[in-house]
This record gives sequence, structure tokens and C-alpha cells, in this order.
Amino acid sequence: MSWFSRLLNGSPAEQPQAEPVLHEGFRIFVDPIKESAGFRVAARIEKEIGGEVRTHRMVRADTVSTAEAAAEMTLRKAKSLIDQQGESIFG
Repeated sequence: MSWFSRLLNGSPAEQPQAEPVLHEGFRIFVDPIKESAGFRVAARIEKEIGGEVRTHRMVRADTVSTAEAAAEMTLRKAKSLIDQQGESIFG
């Protein structure tokens, strides 16, 4: 089952943990937030640094009408954030 399909089926508590998307040594867990107007762009970004897993929660003001569109936009924005800021997102 694709991670897009998992976004569309059930509540987050009922869904199995989606596989992360790897980008430049970072793990991106696409996790749009359901809202009344659609889905908010959100993700968890992780990277192991010095034996410790560092985590950054990315939540954007952007909302879109479908979970699939939110997942695509989330992934694009997370990759862009990583490309622009690198490990400084954890600071």
C-alpha cells in the first residue's frame, strides 16, 4: 500500500507508520493534518547526527483540498527546506 493510500484510510492512530522518504541523508515522514478546509502541509523530518536522532516538525500555513495533493506538496516543501537549511533546521 502506498503512503498516499495510507493518508486516505482512517485516522492517524489507525494507520500504520508510513515509510519515510529519504532525501540527502534525512528521513521525511509525510504527515498532512486534516482540517475542516482540507489538509495542512506537515511532516516530521529526522536525521541521525552523532549517534542521536534529531527531529524537526514542519507545519506550513498551506492547505489543499485532498490528502494526496497535501502529501505531494509536503514532500516538495520538506525537500526544499532540507536543501536550503540542511542540519540547521534542528538548531
